Amino acid sequence: MTDNRIRNIVIVGGGTAGWMAAATLSRILGPDYARITLIESDEIGIIGVGEATIPQMATFNRMLGIDENEFVRATKGSFKLGIQFVDWGRRGHSYFHPFGKYGVDMQGVSFHAYFLRLHQLGEAPDIDQWSLQAKAGQMDKFMRPVDAGRSPLSDIAYAFHFDAGLYARFLRGYAEARGVTRREGKVVDVTLRGEDGFVQSVTMEDGTTIEGDLFVDCSGFRGLIIEQALDAGFTDWSKYLPCDRAIAVPCESVPEWTPYTRSTAHKAGWQWRIPLQHRTGNGHVFCSEYMSDDEATAILLANLDGKPVADPRTVRFRTGHRNKFWVKNCVALGLAGGFIEPLESTAIWLIQSGLSRFLTMFPDKQFNQADIDRYNRIMATDYEEIRDFIVLHYHATERDDSPFWDYCRNMEIPERLAEKMRVFRSHGRCFRENEELFNDTSWFAVMHGQLMTPQGFDPVAEVMTLDETRARLAHIREAIANSAEYMPNHRDFIQENCAA
Repeated sequence: MTDNRIRNIVIVGGGTAGWMAAATLSRILGPDYARITLIESDEIGIIGVGEATIPQMATFNRMLGIDENEFVRATKGSFKLGIQFVDWGRRGHSYFHPFGKYGVDMQGVSFHAYFLRLHQLGEAPDIDQWSLQAKAGQMDKFMRPVDAGRSPLSDIAYAFHFDAGLYARFLRGYAEARGVTRREGKVVDVTLRGEDGFVQSVTMEDGTTIEGDLFVDCSGFRGLIIEQALDAGFTDWSKYLPCDRAIAVPCESVPEWTPYTRSTAHKAGWQWRIPLQHRTGNGHVFCSEYMSDDEATAILLANLDGKPVADPRTVRFRTGHRNKFWVKNCVALGLAGGFIEPLESTAIWLIQSGLSRFLTMFPDKQFNQADIDRYNRIMATDYEEIRDFIVLHYHATERDDSPFWDYCRNMEIPERLAEKMRVFRSHGRCFRENEELFNDTSWFAVMHGQLMTPQGFDPVAEVMTLDETRARLAHIREAIANSAEYMPNHRDFIQENCAA
């Protein structure tokens, strides 16, 4: 019988994507299934600006069997309950996109409908009062969920902020302990088999040749194998997401570690602020057509909480994805597969999703094309659905104070997003389509937060009288407020449980 099992896996590139791949493959396949080699060079810097995550990150850690406190300590991390958006809908306005849900759905009707019924009467101005994450975030509170019956404290969704370089180091230790071999050096050439064009081997700078059955390209934007050798092609989304550069700089840590990421819109892009235990991560994402690097750097440095602890560095990017993420015997993850700016912290989830979906279609040496085609279709859909959610932030705005915002407000948008916006403007309804990453709460948070105004509310919300609606929402609001008050301070929680 022919042995078609994958015996030799080669990961090209380290960083977050490479070591997430190494850790996952070594955990799922075990030490005896295949030899796993990761090639990386200390001379090639990693991008490493993505330091914020979404709640699915906890699922990844559990899959690896990682102790959460150990993980936060090792990466000098903090916790995240959502994202605060400043100056996006209009200047001087802010809103909170929380993890978790708003209120409680009642009698089969979305809580959003009941809220809008009162909101349109002027009786419920602030949606944050019905989100534990938003309320706790504003008070700098955090705790993990506990078994408290029907209390909001039983259901606290959260994610993490962490140092991306330390995270890669942490996963390297995890993977090497499970048999992954790291090879130091640069890959300078890729050899394809003459008979079918599959990748046969990669050649390192010192002349060493490393052969493999399966290659995982984690080489960053350049796509050393997937693009340079296999010519996968690229789908460019610059017309929807025109920002193409980021200036990144860390600064000194501040006394209060806010349990949320802050995104502040500027005249040609936006600035992120991510609090860690030892420093605060900052960056300015912008469009070079409307702003120079020098101006973007000056804006960033003028809006830091503390003294910079490194020199600003510029990252150039193009938003979009490879036409094919998996070609022959090579699959691309992370920046090698595509890039969507870090506005909603989706980069690490896309690596996680890519790995998860790949493992459900894990090949043998025949690399069946039907499996490859399905993987590519599903991954393209993941990227498109996230793209639409990000585009919403730029397009649904009242800002008209710069040419950049004029472009975003008036640009053509994908039809799927246009339909979602039309549905919301009708009766304030939001829907999660199939398995898309962002649920109806997220869509509602951003549409409402970006000052979109529905013409009405879901008429089924009238199954309850106005008085009953008022009473129930008041009860939920009180439960949220009491729960937030009960929670400990975010910094105190870290100091007690997982201080670096």
